Amino acid sequence: MNGVIVVNKPQEFTSFDVVAVMRRLCSQRKIGHTGTLDPMATGVLPLLLGNATKAQDILPDSDKEYEACFKLGITTDTLDIWGEVKTECEAHASQSDVEALLPDFTGEIEQIPPMYSAVKKNGVRLYDLARQGVTVERTARTVTIAELELVSFDEETQTGSLRVLCSKGTYIRTLIDDIGAKLGCGAVMTALTRTRACGFTLADAKTLDEIKALTEEGKASDNILPYVRSVDSLFTEYRKITVSEKQSFRFANGNPLDIEKTALRTNNNDGEIIRVCGKDGEFIALGKTNKEKGVIAVYKMFR
Repeated sequence: MNGVIVVNKPQEFTSFDVVAVMRRLCSQRKIGHTGTLDPMATGVLPLLLGNATKAQDILPDSDKEYEACFKLGITTDTLDIWGEVKTECEAHASQSDVEALLPDFTGEIEQIPPMYSAVKKNGVRLYDLARQGVTVERTARTVTIAELELVSFDEETQTGSLRVLCSKGTYIRTLIDDIGAKLGCGAVMTALTRTRACGFTLADAKTLDEIKALTEEGKASDNILPYVRSVDSLFTEYRKITVSEKQSFRFANGNPLDIEKTALRTNNNDGEIIRVCGKDGEFIALGKTNKEKGVIAVYKMFR
């Protein structure tokens, strides 16, 4: 199978655990994922099957959306409720107190990656150092929080939830920890669900139990195939052109296309990435325009 299947990752599974389960269920070795979710997080995890794995390093930097639950008055070493408690206090924040801070964390902000993360320091994963009790200096990273909304807040229990639309590389645990620090009482993440990634939502996702049930009904590949999306569904933000059979053959063999002989002849931008499909609708490759040479060159082949 070649394409994308969207899994609703269960809690206590790593992203690689999900890949391992799907390899067994699909009887397919070549499977990758589009972005790591923490083990205790749930939600949208698009998996790449077959030649779709070629897309892993060139996926568009589309925003991801999360719903995160939090509790004020506590901090832990992992910045979530499953870590070792560092501080506890009685918090007295109001809903308006929390809402007033959100603009400070919207737009481009600086984040320091948590020690319990997969970021590498001198070739070693930070979480490996953290498990040894070692804390090292980390470089702040610029991330973008496009939207940040307080969905709910209970002033009695000092718990609430946030909706976060953010760029790749954003740590929601760190965002909540920083909000807690600014409130002066600390905060931890208590639950995290990724609701959108790579243009897919929870409505597009199947649970592992649902996929397992499909494989038990008959031939696994036949039953799963209806839920496998085309490879080019990962690239819908790029324009699409359809070329002739002769052009398809040339392009699939690595030869550039003459822009003047495509639908882009009157409307093209230099360096633009294009989805190139054959007359039958088959996705052939991503192409990249070169106005100086007047061609669309192969950027990444998928046929």
